[in-house]
Amino acid sequence: MRRYLRIVVLCLACGFCSLLYAFSQLAVSLEEGAGGGGGKPQAAAASWLAGGGRGGARGVGSAGPAAHPGRSDRYSLKVQPAQRMHLAVVACGERLEETITMLKSAIIFSIRPLQFHIFAEDQLHDSFKGILESWSFLQTFNYSLYPITFPSENAAEWKKLFKPCASQRLFLPLILKEVDSLLYVDTDILFLRPVDDIWSLLKKFNSTQIAAMAPEHEEPRIGWYNRFARHPYYGKTGVNSGVMLMNMTRMRRKYFKNDMTAVRLRWGDILMPLLKKYKLNITWGDQDLLNIIFFHNPESLFVFPCQWNYRPDHCIYGSNCQGAEEEGIFILHGNRGVYHDDKQPAFRAIYEALRNCSFKDDNIRSLLKPLELELQKTVHTYCGKIYKIFIKQLTKSIQDRYDRPPKESIDENIEWL
Repeated sequence: MRRYLRIVVLCLACGFCSLLYAFSQLAVSLEEGAGGGGGKPQAAAASWLAGGGRGGARGVGSAGPAAHPGRSDRYSLKVQPAQRMHLAVVACGERLEETITMLKSAIIFSIRPLQFHIFAEDQLHDSFKGILESWSFLQTFNYSLYPITFPSENAAEWKKLFKPCASQRLFLPLILKEVDSLLYVDTDILFLRPVDDIWSLLKKFNSTQIAAMAPEHEEPRIGWYNRFARHPYYGKTGVNSGVMLMNMTRMRRKYFKNDMTAVRLRWGDILMPLLKKYKLNITWGDQDLLNIIFFHNPESLFVFPCQWNYRPDHCIYGSNCQGAEEEGIFILHGNRGVYHDDKQPAFRAIYEALRNCSFKDDNIRSLLKPLELELQKTVHTYCGKIYKIFIKQLTKSIQDRYDRPPKESIDENIEWL
């Protein structure tokens, strides 16, 4: 009898342990599901995104058609999500080639894997898919394609603000709810240094900083904001939003000071009131709104130096970016369409070199000599006179990435795979 009693007790104990394990696994899965990006709490989505309708990624991935709404185009790499660097861009109109060249420059020099978030007009999606899928052999990036999405009640007003679709960037923290940190760039950006290096600036944020941008101007005498703006702006010359590094978890959580109400507002609540108040006074659209926000919340902005967002204004009237003179250009920003006309041939030479470059190591190594010859033809311009700063960092990036001993490169790849 005692033997049978022991067996019953043992069975009950085993059953109890099994139940405990099952409940612990359920609790873990529920916790991970609620945690969003990296287990950190996320602010609720704006009402126009509720239910995952508008703003979801769409298209087909490498495994075939998406089975559920909101699925995205993405390649499955053998890397943990936390290891990826998230890069976002918004492409409308005739910006396909420019965007592809930007993405190529990011891939060529970066070390860690990249996650691209591409917001584009519907007619551009097939072209993006075709090109990016042809790069799948690289196994260094994933991508997601999204439609252009604005709050439905004000969509037309947001879309026509400044350039078509440009203000989409304002809503990235609300759309990409599970992304903790993000680097947003305009389509006319070229990386001359690994994305890893600007991504590492996130670690330099203090406890109050939520985003990073570069000054709009280094020289106040040619500054736009300090001479013409009819609205508040950050610092002495404002900031440029073409390269914007964001801790979006902090952005979603923060309550922002403002000049509309004594009550502090969250990111999803502050944008439309700002637009209504200042829409007759802003020239540069979403960038102006960002300047207004950080004017009232200066403690929230990390300002990085001009070599991380180098534009024609830094050289067309003479060189005024000391950091680029010393270290070279890290990120080239060809605004004003300078990649596509003859006004600033030094910028165009860099763009053409990277646009025509393939992913073959030998092709990348051989990029510099013909590029320097092209740049030497631009010395009749102010930017061309200092052409060496255009290739100083580029030369270092190519040497570091492609001229290492084979063993070192292999070990490095193993580390993030």
